[in-house]
Amino acid sequence: QVQLVESGGGLVQAGGSLRLSCAASGLTFSMYNMGWFRQAPGKEREFVAAITWSGGTAFSADPVKGRFTISRVNVNNTVYLQMNSLKPEDTAVYYCAAALRSSTWVAEVVRSYNYWGQGSQVTVSS
Repeated sequence: QVQLVESGGGLVQAGGSLRLSCAASGLTFSMYNMGWFRQAPGKEREFVAAITWSGGTAFSADPVKGRFTISRVNVNNTVYLQMNSLKPEDTAVYYCAAALRSSTWVAEVVRSYNYWGQGSQVTVSS
């Protein structure tokens, strides 16, 4: 069975850093583009960052640009989200997602992804 397991979340003060990890199993990792999304209470799930199957292209959403960096290590079946200069508005449950390589992939669209992790809580205090 396909599993995506996030880890590394927690409580941090504003300005601090966290590194989220997503370990994938049950799939051929290099066949999937990977993304990070987040969802705060009362809000819709929001795109954070994505990286292509090879790691050759990576990008992030405007609210986190310059602060968050997505990366992957295919041999370890793991994708990371390094979060620096955290702000209270970054508080959310962060989800890892996998999308089978396709010409129709739209990184920012939730429905583009085939598999999702259970999420990891990130709380940023003032």
